[in-house]
Amino acid sequence: MAVARVVTFDGVTSDRVEQIRSRIEDDDRPEGLPATEVLVLHDADAEKAVVVVFFDSEEDYNQGDEVLRNMPADDTPGQRASVSKYQVAARMTA
Repeated sequence: MAVARVVTFDGVTSDRVEQIRSRIEDDDRPEGLPATEVLVLHDADAEKAVVVVFFDSEEDYNQGDEVLRNMPADDTPGQRASVSKYQVAARMTA
C-alpha cells in the first residue's frame, strides 16, 4: 500500500511557491528521494502550504523521510510546522 508524507509549512510566499513549482517541473528532486508524486497546496493569503509526497512502500517512505528531514532549510517552502505519515487509503486521478 502507498504511503504519504504530509508536511505543513508556515511563512510560504507566492515567490517561494513559484521557485518550488519551477524545480518540480524541471524534476529537480533531492538526490535519493524515491517519491512517485509530489503535491503542493498553497494558501497565499495565510502564507501556508501543505506538501504531500507519495511513496510506493514503507521502505521508500523511510528513505524519503530521511532525505527530506535532512534537507537544508533553504530548500524547503517555509518553516516546517508539522510532519505526518498516512497510509493512502484511496486515490483517483483524471
